[in-house]
Order: sequence, then structure tokens, then C-alpha cells
Amino acid sequence: MSDELNFEQAYEKLEKILEKMHSSQVSLDAALGLYEEADKLIGTCQKKLSEAESRVEILLKNREGNLVVDENNTVQSEPFIK
Repeated sequence: MSDELNFEQAYEKLEKILEKMHSSQVSLDAALGLYEEADKLIGTCQKKLSEAESRVEILLKNREGNLVVDENNTVQSEPFIK
């Protein structure tokens, strides 16, 4: 379900979950459920960011003419480093 959300939706849901968890009115069982949901949302956000970084990198390589492909004609990318 969380993979169907775009980055902004997943991040907004994550923020709301964190607000609930920080309130002292959440039972242990509810906190565990919220933690599990937050973990899935974090994974979704990381996946979406990674996909975006790869796309930007490919666009930059295309512009600079340094696009590298493997034997299957798959674009090779490198980790995004700030």
C-alpha cells in the first residue's frame, strides 16, 4: 500500500505518525503498530528518493555525453554524493 503513495504523501503520513508517537496518549500496542507503518513509509520514501536520484544522474550524464551502458544496454549509475 505505501508503495502506491508518492513521496509527498508518504512523507506527510510519516510526519503524522511521528506526531502521534510523540504524544503520551499512545498505548504500547498502538505505538508498535505506528512504528511498523512508519518503517514501511520510510522505505517508500527512500525508494522514491533513490529512483529520483538515478533519474537525475542519467539526465546529467545524457547532457554531458558520459552515459555508460552495460552489455544488456542497461544504464549504469553511480551513488548520488553531495
